[in-house]
Amino acid sequence: MAAACRQFWETRGAYRRYFSVSAFLRCQDGQPPKFKPPPKPVIIDESKPLAADRRFLGSEFIPPRGRKNPLLFYLQRRDMIQRKKVLNIPEFYVGSILSVTTADPYAHGKKSTFVGICIQYSGNGLGATFKLRNIIEGQGVEICFEIYNPLIQEIKVLKLEKWLDGNLTYLRDALPEYSTFDMDMAPVPLAANEEVPVNKTKVKMKPRPWSARWEHPRFRIQGINFDFYLNEKDKEKVEAAQKPWLEFDMMREYDTSEIKEKIWEEVNAELKNQS
Repeated sequence: MAAACRQFWETRGAYRRYFSVSAFLRCQDGQPPKFKPPPKPVIIDESKPLAADRRFLGSEFIPPRGRKNPLLFYLQRRDMIQRKKVLNIPEFYVGSILSVTTADPYAHGKKSTFVGICIQYSGNGLGATFKLRNIIEGQGVEICFEIYNPLIQEIKVLKLEKWLDGNLTYLRDALPEYSTFDMDMAPVPLAANEEVPVNKTKVKMKPRPWSARWEHPRFRIQGINFDFYLNEKDKEKVEAAQKPWLEFDMMREYDTSEIKEKIWEEVNAELKNQS
């Protein structure tokens, strides 16, 4: 009896193995089907905010320290919000590569486009500016744009990234390779839930003298390795100019966390009402 049962199950297993209907349909030519690997899973970290949900408030919205007329900055902020409803001012930082299209005020219907790396972002209110730099035909070209200038038709981010320093004017004394970009550069995509990358490049400088004493502690530059450019005497001067106690001076820093939160809610509410 046991032998008969064993033979029955072995025969049934062989039937399933060799006469599977699904296998027969896939292998009509008698050859085994080719292995197809499953698609690679797409892992999305939902803990990271999307680009649309990431809070970005330009520094021009924050009133300067010791402001005397809050009404002035409130009126300017209203004008800035109205301008943002007309012109899409994207998120960008010092170190991002931008393409800016402006109307020519001296030629009706003409416009010009400039591509470069943002080396400076300064000012507040309607007077906020950003500066782009590019090397064109061997010459360094810098253009300073007013963010809320009505002549600007489009601000396009070609590569969104940050650098170690908040001011990259020292690129004037660096090798041209750090400031050379194609005018027809294609945008570099960034995932919606990916954080803004930080470029930790240590730039190579031209031989001294430079246009400024970038090694001085007041500049707080991290993107240059000064050990390659300073002698022992220069290093002693830099060490003598250090003021390590300043980083512990709490009154020196301007805490904008509370006022930034209030201004963000105001700006975001106005822009949502427009949409």
